[in-house]
Amino acid sequence: MDFMWINAGRGRWQALLVILCLFHLSSVTGQARYSVPEEQAEGSFVGNIARDLGLDVSRLISGKARIITKGSRQFVDLNRDKGTLVIKERIDREELCGKTTPCSFSFEVILENPIQLYRVTILIQDQNDNPPQVLYPVQTGGSLVAEMVPRSADVGYLVTKVVAVDVDSGQNAWLSYKLQKATDRALFEVGSQNGEIRSIRQVSDKDAVKQRLTVIVEDNGQPSRSATVIVNVVVADSFPEVLSEFTDFPRDKEYNDNLTFYLVLALAVVSFLFITSLVVIISVKIYRWRQSRILYHSSLPVIPYYPPRYSDTVGTGTLPHVYNYEVCRTTDSRKSDLKYMQPMSQSLVSVDGAGTDAPQVDKQLKGNCSQMSTLVTSEVWRRVPP
Repeated sequence: MDFMWINAGRGRWQALLVILCLFHLSSVTGQARYSVPEEQAEGSFVGNIARDLGLDVSRLISGKARIITKGSRQFVDLNRDKGTLVIKERIDREELCGKTTPCSFSFEVILENPIQLYRVTILIQDQNDNPPQVLYPVQTGGSLVAEMVPRSADVGYLVTKVVAVDVDSGQNAWLSYKLQKATDRALFEVGSQNGEIRSIRQVSDKDAVKQRLTVIVEDNGQPSRSATVIVNVVVADSFPEVLSEFTDFPRDKEYNDNLTFYLVLALAVVSFLFITSLVVIISVKIYRWRQSRILYHSSLPVIPYYPPRYSDTVGTGTLPHVYNYEVCRTTDSRKSDLKYMQPMSQSLVSVDGAGTDAPQVDKQLKGNCSQMSTLVTSEVWRRVPP
């Protein structure tokens, strides 16, 4: 019983769905069709839906007109106040339809009180927004692909074919091929419509073994877009010869890259050592200069002062001899006179009766002479044997 009830329920829902579909088709009171280019900016004008459907703007407002789409994305928006359709989201024809032509999408505009349904179809015009894509030869960054041409090849020998596609449609996808650069333009040519590379003369011994061709693939759009492909051709009779010719180039390149790296590294090391040595030398110089300045400004050790006629009580010793020297130099003569003065002890006042010393030094300068006093104190201690 339950199984029969479930089947009966499903049958009723299917019948209701069919009735709704028939009502939907019969309730469409009008339709409109527009064509817009792809990649239009948001807010771009599509069409005046109120005028094209014969509706007043007031009817759109009172009927709460809105758009119903089948998918989750809504590319077009309805402006009820103006009765116009505008682009809501950028439309990419290739993403929406792929290679399918023509490309279009549809939606419904529904009004309430009474219910009215209008179908709108938007046709997407293709724009030349994609460049050609080269499928062959494969352009790889690490490996080097080359086509071999025997030395005995005749005129018109098919070397290879450049294969390219364009995801655009119509005339935007029409491709043409052109030889831009070649090692020897008199040896190969490229078919403008099919991209076939063929020889246009016999191969001679003077021709270079390595041939490099640069082919440009252009579409027919406005403005046209292009892609570049490089075709490597080697003129040889055997595969080992081809291999030897095209394996030297990567090795040389790798060797040059390694040599450049080592040269840069050596330059960096030498520069670092030079700068380090320079800093060390400057630091040593500054340290020595600071040490000399410290010694220059430091206080000298104090020489003890011995009064005249001083003698040791333990033993006998020599008396200190104090002399005063006066150096005189005239302004008009290069000769200098050294004058021996009397002992300085004679100009000193001996110890008075109270036991206090009153030394006085004559500090008067005479003429242009500068006085220099040198104190020479020597003392010899002699021990007397017991």
